[in-house]
Amino acid sequence: MAASDTALVSVCLIGYGEAGKILAQGLSATGRYAVSAHDILFSDATSRPMREAAAAGVTLHDDLTVAIADADVIISAVTASSAHDVVTSVAASIRAGQFFLDINSVSPALKQESHALLTSRHARYVEAAVMASIPPYGIAVPMLLGGPHAAGFMALMAQSGMQMKIASKNIGVASAIKMCRSVMIKGLEAITVESMLTARHYGVEEEVLASLTETFPGIDWPRQADYLVSRVVQHGRRRAAEMREAAHTVSDAGLTPLLSSAIAERQDWLADQVQAGIVDKHEKSWREVADRIAAVSAAAAATTTAAATEIEVSKKTA
Repeated sequence: MAASDTALVSVCLIGYGEAGKILAQGLSATGRYAVSAHDILFSDATSRPMREAAAAGVTLHDDLTVAIADADVIISAVTASSAHDVVTSVAASIRAGQFFLDINSVSPALKQESHALLTSRHARYVEAAVMASIPPYGIAVPMLLGGPHAAGFMALMAQSGMQMKIASKNIGVASAIKMCRSVMIKGLEAITVESMLTARHYGVEEEVLASLTETFPGIDWPRQADYLVSRVVQHGRRRAAEMREAAHTVSDAGLTPLLSSAIAERQDWLADQVQAGIVDKHEKSWREVADRIAAVSAAAAATTTAAATEIEVSKKTA
């Protein structure tokens, strides 16, 4: 079945974060899809900003079962750490014939497990790997699809504006491509955080950036450094979860995921700085990020030194 002007295809987004909002907005804007969304945060008292940011024409549901009941297509767009929980919850009420598009960044093994569970409920599971950052592309972000129902899904969503290509009829291939790519992309982000913050401490950032530009002249390193660090500032926690899935992927290939695990730790570390209020989540300048962290670290060190000095003075006067 293909979308038409007289019969709207019903699509439910599970997860209404950055990716979910963008996809919902893009689908709704076509006028060819009836779009709804569910997020576990909708039932939280603090969800008002999320609800107010809902795209026009998108119906929001607090209850997952209600949200997916009449959907032709269910799209899971949550964090890697929540992907399995969503599949388990959906499996309890999914109907035979419903499409389930899994765009989450998880290991091939987890995609295969999800496929097996939903296929046992006679649903049409489609693996998807999002191959670029969603915000610049919107609904047209490149996706690789996998599984026996991928072609059927593409036909159903032909009028959506989604840019889809079938990677394989086998589940796990698209995810393997995504996970291997993530080691490089998220790794470059983590390396940039570590390199630039260290360079800032020693006051040699300009020399380092100039050297990188000479070695890789096709990259605008001052601009790229801001972009790479800002992506970790905004999405470090989610990226860390994805890198743990990448680590599982590497491990399943028979290698020890030394770098993937370290990348996850560095991503989580910067996410911790944001969570603690040290770094603003919307900061775009890596220099500001470095300076904020350095200032707090210096203040903490000064406090520790002062406390140690006070103890020593107390001992001498006791």
